[in-house]
Amino acid sequence: MILNDLTMTEFADAKKRTRTLIVPFGTVEAHGKHLPLNTDSLIIDEVAKEVTKKIEVFVAPTLQYGVCTSTSMHPGTIGITAETLRRITTDIVRDSYAHGLRRFILVSGHGGGAHVSAMKEASEALSKELPDITIAAFAIYEILPKEARLIAETKNDSHAGEIETSLVLYLQEELVKGRASEEYPKLPKPIIARNKLKYWPGAVWGNPEKASKEKGEKFFDIMVESLVGFVGEIDNFKED
Repeated sequence: MILNDLTMTEFADAKKRTRTLIVPFGTVEAHGKHLPLNTDSLIIDEVAKEVTKKIEVFVAPTLQYGVCTSTSMHPGTIGITAETLRRITTDIVRDSYAHGLRRFILVSGHGGGAHVSAMKEASEALSKELPDITIAAFAIYEILPKEARLIAETKNDSHAGEIETSLVLYLQEELVKGRASEEYPKLPKPIIARNKLKYWPGAVWGNPEKASKEKGEKFFDIMVESLVGFVGEIDNFKED
């Protein structure tokens, strides 16, 4: 059930059948010269919506902004701080809890370390503050089976590469503007580089040329089934 589409009466009635809420997290972030800035948001939003066709669960509006570090200097990236993400995550869960929801799946289409850490830190604090909730926070790619990665021909495929380009081709082909060049960043980790564009000019990690709509459909279906499975897992989870 898409939360935004429900009336107050429909929400109250549906709450008798499920108290689980999926909160999708995305970004406004550079994804090469060929993918839209909303790539992370588009993918996770569509995955979450598809889940509602298979299982009864609430899905909140996708949070469109996230913590973007490596792409912070690339044109179009508009990020928020980790503190802001922790606070808005906390507020969303607290108020949903006040309305009777008890199980929370915070799932991100963006896999940035600082971004996902902020989600998890907020969840840790909420689990102590609200002891009768069950909460999980993760990037969607964390729960996919190993065989999902076999769909990609590119090793170490990641940001705006073969898989994400394939997903956008499948979900909204008209948003893919050609193909950016194959690229693999060489950030000087663990040193925090100030001029990230020097080390990662194109905002691509992988080979977009190998993308296809067929690969995108296969990967999307695995994402949906994995999240459906996780909803069942959290609904049945009990602390010892």
